[in-house]
Amino acid sequence: QVHLVESGGGSVQAGGSLKLSCVVSGYSALNCLAWFRQAPGKEREGIGDINGYERTDYADSVKGRFTISKDYPKATLYLQMNSLKPEDTGMYYCAAKGGLLCGDNAREEASFDYWGQGTQVTVYS
Repeated sequence: QVHLVESGGGSVQAGGSLKLSCVVSGYSALNCLAWFRQAPGKEREGIGDINGYERTDYADSVKGRFTISKDYPKATLYLQMNSLKPEDTGMYYCAAKGGLLCGDNAREEASFDYWGQGTQVTVYS
C-alpha cells in the first residue's frame, strides 16, 4: 500500500524559511514526485516536481525561492522554502505518479496517483 506522509509545516514570519518533508512508502521514490499547495478559497496548484533523474522544475511563483530535492535511500522528498511570503500560506501536499519523467502535465493534480494528507504552512507579515 502506498503512503505519503508530509511533515515540517508551521507558522513563520515573512522572509523566513521552512523545510517540508514527505516520506514515501510502498512506492519507488525514483518515480516522479511533486509538491502542490492549496491556499484558502483557491484551487490546488502545482509548485514543483522532481523526476527520476533528479531534474527539477518549478512554477514561476516559487522559482528562485523554493528547492525540491529527494533522498532516495530514505525515500524522502523535501521542499526547502526560503524568502517566504504571506501568499505562500496554504496546505502543502506531496504527490507521486508512475514513471521516471514527470511530463508536461506535472502541474495538473489529476495526473498524479498518490497523495499525502498535507501539512499547513502559515506565513504572517
